[in-house]
Amino acid sequence: MTHRICFTAMVLIGATLVAGCSPSTERPGTSTAATDSASSAPSSAPPGGRPAAAPVATPLLARVLAAPVPVPATDGRTHLAYELLLTNAMDQEVTVDAVTVRTGSGGPTLLTLNGDALADRTRVIGTSVPTARLGPSQSALVWIDAAVENGSAPVDLIHTVDARLSTPMPPLLPETVRETVAPVTVSTREPVVIAPPLRGPQWWDANGCCGMTAHRMAINPIDGELWGAERFAIDYVQLMPDGRLFDGDAKDLSSYPYFGLGVHAVADGPVVAVVDDLPEQVPGASPTGLRLQEYGGNHVVQDIGDGNYAFYAHLKTGSVAVQPGDRLTTGQLVGDLGNSGNTDAPHLHFHVMNGPDPLKADGLPFVIDRFRLTSRTLENAGPGADAVDAVLAGKPAPLQPGVQPTDETRVSPLVSDVMDYPDG
Repeated sequence: MTHRICFTAMVLIGATLVAGCSPSTERPGTSTAATDSASSAPSSAPPGGRPAAAPVATPLLARVLAAPVPVPATDGRTHLAYELLLTNAMDQEVTVDAVTVRTGSGGPTLLTLNGDALADRTRVIGTSVPTARLGPSQSALVWIDAAVENGSAPVDLIHTVDARLSTPMPPLLPETVRETVAPVTVSTREPVVIAPPLRGPQWWDANGCCGMTAHRMAINPIDGELWGAERFAIDYVQLMPDGRLFDGDAKDLSSYPYFGLGVHAVADGPVVAVVDDLPEQVPGASPTGLRLQEYGGNHVVQDIGDGNYAFYAHLKTGSVAVQPGDRLTTGQLVGDLGNSGNTDAPHLHFHVMNGPDPLKADGLPFVIDRFRLTSRTLENAGPGADAVDAVLAGKPAPLQPGVQPTDETRVSPLVSDVMDYPDG
């Protein structure tokens, strides 16, 4: 199950997506053998080619929203984070029992999701409730994180979906079906190498890739398409030496020692957009009535080259130190960390995307040139042992045991990482 996130995503999960989709409870499994839609039908050989499978009926349609871009991370593995969109083409409920990701052409399996793990990573569009059941004509997103050994990213991927029909129609559609769908070529794009956007110790990735965080699930419906701009976004907050987030009244911005600290350019490149006149929000309250263009609060968009755009969001009112057209150098002051826009606690929202619009774009991975990983926080560990719940209550963030500090080079942070960044 996902937990409450204290640092809100740029667009609320499911807000403005298709409404009226009610979740159902999970139904028991069956032992009926599955019919493989990719291989159970007779095949014919096209001229000059190898035999091809004949078309078969598939109750679920499937496609990948954006080709995955491999990125090495602090866990020593390379992650392929992307979304699989499933649509129930039937007038009856379909239950997804398993989703398997493997390399193309019959290669090894990289990931299998089933049971609670599958439900946890699946949402019917327009809802925030974990479920693997799709009602008639409903669509759902499955968030995939296939991790492989560093340096061994596959060339392509394919997906096997095992599903059950509530009303079978044999022989066309038996009770259980197995579909082989949504082949995708893995992108050969290299993650952009950046400098840290902040300086100093104890910066916590409180909302990032690749778990089921608010950022990861923020798929935005804009201009008739779905966009995953925040796929690799990070919400940065700075923990005090004792692991707490604030000291004093949680609703007072001055209680957060890192409020107003400098935010720095992560690379060379021109500024393409600036907003600097939106007010600060009151910590602890989720803002309402924001226009789409106000979700990022005061912000800067910078073109950092090769189709990568850096987005620095929720900056302090009046602090932005650059203008559109300014050519920034790495480390140059952009503005100060603030609490403007769609935010309920001071933080820096940072992400890299493939276009200049902070929401109408696809998020791209990035790696940070050098930093020190000092610890990791505990997530979803039960009452009193969850870092987000703890810091909201004014307590120290609980840390994972046994994490040894390491110097990292050109890897991506993962959610829960606590990092020291160079001072300059």
